[in-house]
Amino acid sequence: MELKVVILRKLFRHRVIGGKHTAFERVMSGLPSHVLGEAKKVTEELIKIGLILKKSTSYGLQISLNPERIDEVKRILEINNR
Repeated sequence: MELKVVILRKLFRHRVIGGKHTAFERVMSGLPSHVLGEAKKVTEELIKIGLILKKSTSYGLQISLNPERIDEVKRILEINNR
């Protein structure tokens, strides 16, 4: 399964959408250590294309799914759930 799907599914499953954030590093928890570097790059790419929003705080970078693009996220998850 693609890392993009794993990351989006994890955020969606925990309802980390819009005003609810989680630490950037938290998304990496539970992934095998040999894919952590690639997972970080994929997450940064998802931020760049706008599926994930970022929020800088005094205690670190927080991320959440973009509520304006949640239908697109659902489509990606449905396609890869078959």
